[in-house]
Amino acid sequence: MAKDTIQTFIDHIVSSPAPYTELDRQYVTNRIFALIGDGAAAQASSDEPIDLVNAMIQTAVDHGKIEDSPSPKEILESQLMDFMTPLPSALNRGFWDRYQQSPSAATDWFYQLSQNNNYIKTRNIAKNVVFPAKTPAGELEITINLSKPEKDPKAIAAALTQKKTSYPLDQLCMTNEGYLGRLGYPARSNHRIIRMMLGGETWGFQYSPYAYFSEHAIFLAKEHRPMVINQHTFTNLLEIVRTLPTYFVGSNADLPIVGGSMLTHDHYQGGKHDFPMMKAPIDRKIDLGVTGVTAGVVNWPMTDIRLSGTQPEPLINAATKVLNSWIGYSDDSVDVRAYTGDTRHHTITPIAYRDGDDYVLDLVLRDNQTSDKYPDGIFHPHQDVQHIKKENIGLIEVMGRAILPARLKSEMAEVTKYLIDQPNNIADMHKAWADKIKQDHQLTAENVTEVLHQEIGNVFARVLADAGVFKRDAAGQAALDKFIAQI
Repeated sequence: MAKDTIQTFIDHIVSSPAPYTELDRQYVTNRIFALIGDGAAAQASSDEPIDLVNAMIQTAVDHGKIEDSPSPKEILESQLMDFMTPLPSALNRGFWDRYQQSPSAATDWFYQLSQNNNYIKTRNIAKNVVFPAKTPAGELEITINLSKPEKDPKAIAAALTQKKTSYPLDQLCMTNEGYLGRLGYPARSNHRIIRMMLGGETWGFQYSPYAYFSEHAIFLAKEHRPMVINQHTFTNLLEIVRTLPTYFVGSNADLPIVGGSMLTHDHYQGGKHDFPMMKAPIDRKIDLGVTGVTAGVVNWPMTDIRLSGTQPEPLINAATKVLNSWIGYSDDSVDVRAYTGDTRHHTITPIAYRDGDDYVLDLVLRDNQTSDKYPDGIFHPHQDVQHIKKENIGLIEVMGRAILPARLKSEMAEVTKYLIDQPNNIADMHKAWADKIKQDHQLTAENVTEVLHQEIGNVFARVLADAGVFKRDAAGQAALDKFIAQI
């Protein structure tokens, strides 16, 4: 059986873009034996590479080469999949050679390769719950994120006694490329990064292992430095969509509460997906006084100023005007305050994409103030919706795709039972919401799931409204017009 499993895997290796040929078969066989132990390998459930690798991982456990726990298994999986992965130099050459044919030819190749070697965890991602929801804000996208593995208890315990290391500095540094991994830190033997130049600097382009949408990409600065939104950001974003015109790209805000989960490393996210916000229409046009730029307020729960034009430079100038005005702008009548003492509260979540020949920049205004009434954030999900969503509203959610916590899958199962009067263990935090759903709908076993999905969508629409700086009511829009008038 060792020959069947291992040699079938080597068949995949020699037919992949990896640097091995049929002449290397014996060498690769012995390299694999070194990792999993000599002798018979477990039978795989199929000839798919990941199933073959899983069988070899079990063999390594049986042979005592690794412990039967998640971290060692992940490290070994990455090492085995590395055999199917080109060296960084060959991968970059392959990407840019295909780019000469078309940008899509290059990204299609890199994306497929990143799935084939299981760097993109396609089977994990398939576990996510995804559904649309028609709401007053339009059709939103709801996801319950189940793809990321749970924390390894052994790794957590071992981390307490493990020697501290600052290498790699974080999970976005280029030093992760080919990194073995360790307890509590992801394995990256099969990780590859495309190099590209942005604004005279080296940047990297890779895919997200636990993608939230199609071709979920990450663009990261080679230099380890904090996130920042400035004129250079707008230049970089527009350069990326010039280089990869089928992709959008955006940046999380650069302040806590309204920013993403990793503010210590300058990076952007992008990919091939049309988000609900991109489909939202212009509510009214505005004049920012920059020739070559069409601007307008988007009909969206969060405050989005959309710029478009055929050339990047005017858009960069207009976006910089908006950012500079917003950073220092206050309007106490709508709780908008630029500073508390020396603490800055204002920034922007910018998103760039192409619309035919036009470049588009969506600028979503953000404010990270807190108050006694809203200690988690004035423009953050308020307490009455935190039973569904308490986490920061980052780039992806700004655009209308909810990333909801894994706990909701089991919690919503109990809510479903409660709604149709079956025995249940509904959490107290969901009960008032569930009672309102009962009051508003005639519920049956046949329609309860559809109704519950719709109501989760309505909560997410409220979450976006909470995060909106200038509300969509008359007072809020009048205050927005006042801000626009002074840009």
